[in-house]
Amino acid sequence: MAAVLLASCTVEPDPGIGTAATDATGTAAPGTTGSVSGAVEIISTGLAAPWSIAFLDDTPLVSERDSGRVLELDGEGNGREIATIAGVVARGEGGLLGIAVHDGYLYAYFTASGENRVERFELIGEPGSLSLGEAETILDGLPAAGVHNGGRIALGPDGMLYVTAGDANDRASAQSLDALSGKILRLTPSGDVPDDNPFAGSPVYSYGHRNPQGIAWDAEGTLYASEFGQNTWDELNIIEPGGNYGWPQVEGIAGQEAFIDPVQQWRPADASPSGIAIAGDTLYVANLRGQRLRAVPLADPSTATELLVGEYGRLRDAVAAPDGSIWVLTNNTDGRGRPAADDDRILRLPVA
Repeated sequence: MAAVLLASCTVEPDPGIGTAATDATGTAAPGTTGSVSGAVEIISTGLAAPWSIAFLDDTPLVSERDSGRVLELDGEGNGREIATIAGVVARGEGGLLGIAVHDGYLYAYFTASGENRVERFELIGEPGSLSLGEAETILDGLPAAGVHNGGRIALGPDGMLYVTAGDANDRASAQSLDALSGKILRLTPSGDVPDDNPFAGSPVYSYGHRNPQGIAWDAEGTLYASEFGQNTWDELNIIEPGGNYGWPQVEGIAGQEAFIDPVQQWRPADASPSGIAIAGDTLYVANLRGQRLRAVPLADPSTATELLVGEYGRLRDAVAAPDGSIWVLTNNTDGRGRPAADDDRILRLPVA
């Protein structure tokens, strides 16, 4: 296994790059400011198509899409393989995607043969010698395809497990409450359907999604989600239980009563939003094609400041770290980027 190495230098953001403010339609919006409070630090390098970061207390865990590996990083940024998830079938955008840690378990969303599924594994041992126990299936039978697999998982402030499922290239399924594709799903940590879900007996929490890949909650418990559009608009949504977000009937802000509009939209060439995180009063959005990190003030989520524009290539995940900083995962080795010598990397951004 190639070592994951700590870079010894920090990189100061270029004050002339990546500080443009935009409004909900992607046009200039003066008056917003970024909230990065210091130099960007390179935590780790040499990752292979990484997809997700999760923390076990202070220990970061990283998933690699194509290899199916889960790595733990030590305090120097060195990576150690704790497991290769059995059954991962990497093709196109599929493979080992989101991971989450909860109550002594690692949860993993991955593409298997003919489906996407969520499994959990007991975390055994201490940092530096972690391993995984036997797999326990939490959710299976999610439609899979070469594209639009969703894949983000997170435990909400209500203690429930949230799962983003893409439409798996079957657009109509996003509007069908009988299908699990094109949805945000809500389960108990053991995989049961909560009694207070919006549709009785169903894990569906919201629908009408194309390819949601980021979820995060603010201090009031409001759920935000990022979503890849088709050719017109990518989206940032506030998720309501039972809400219909319009795909494939509408894309972006449509102003139709039947559908919930996004609070912000962007042209796909400037966005392709994946992981999101909230630190303090700001929501951060990692963008792939757009190669930038957006800082969205929760007080006015129709606006944003653009950070790191073009400096590190494709950005896959943004995570709130235990020390209050934001960690950002680059994704230049996934077959669509132009990897530099040290890619892929984890960046640390101190935030105000």
